[in-house]
Amino acid sequence: MIGIPSLILLVAVVLYLLNSIKILREYERGVIFRLGRAHLPPKGPGLILVFRPLDQMVRISLRQEVLEVPPQDVITRDNVTIKVNAVITLRVLDPARAVIEVSNYVYQTSQFAQTTLRSVLGEVELDGLLSHRDQLNQRIQSIIDQRTEPWGVKVVSVEVKQVDLPEQMLRAMAKQAEAEREKRSKIINAEGEYAAAQRLVEAANLLAQQPMTMQLRYLQTLTDIGAEKNTTVVFPLPVELISLINRFVPSPASPEKPASTEKPGE
Repeated sequence: MIGIPSLILLVAVVLYLLNSIKILREYERGVIFRLGRAHLPPKGPGLILVFRPLDQMVRISLRQEVLEVPPQDVITRDNVTIKVNAVITLRVLDPARAVIEVSNYVYQTSQFAQTTLRSVLGEVELDGLLSHRDQLNQRIQSIIDQRTEPWGVKVVSVEVKQVDLPEQMLRAMAKQAEAEREKRSKIINAEGEYAAAQRLVEAANLLAQQPMTMQLRYLQTLTDIGAEKNTTVVFPLPVELISLINRFVPSPASPEKPASTEKPGE
């Protein structure tokens, strides 16, 4: 027959073993420290035993984490003050180094991202920042990834999220864009006029080769006018006909001289 002390001891052992059972999910790994020393490789996923107080476990997630960099005051190369924030995507590749090498890899990565963002964007001009954002994102990512590699952390991507410009700079850029659009409009209009003039010259040369085409064109114009139910018909008067009439009709500005009544010899 089991005594009460033995029963109490057995229940304590069972409860201790049940408390030592830990379940790690598929995306989790457990770094075990046994008597203060890391027990490698990391455990998981699945069922593991952690014998406290000899063992201590630190859970590390292998999923991607999104880290938002707070807005940073940046002075660009052309002395424009802007506010820029970014989003960083990272994941842990080596859980043991992420626990041993650094106290808080998320906070450490955030601090490095802020300093890198200010230093990299401070070397470019505002136009380069707005037009070559993809290249800057890749450059920032490579710099941060080199610093986080010793911790077993991989920076997947870096995206400059928003660029806040001063109000005066926004007005200046709006005026510049408006002037650029007006310039393009005038150039397109001039090119259209030039192309139309070329076509008219070609058409005039083609009509000059066959004079009968002018009569056919005139008849076609009359047909178009008649289709619109107009009561007025316009007949073009050739310029040559006006010149011919001016030859036979004297000009009213030059009056005729009166005939002389004097007799010869008087």
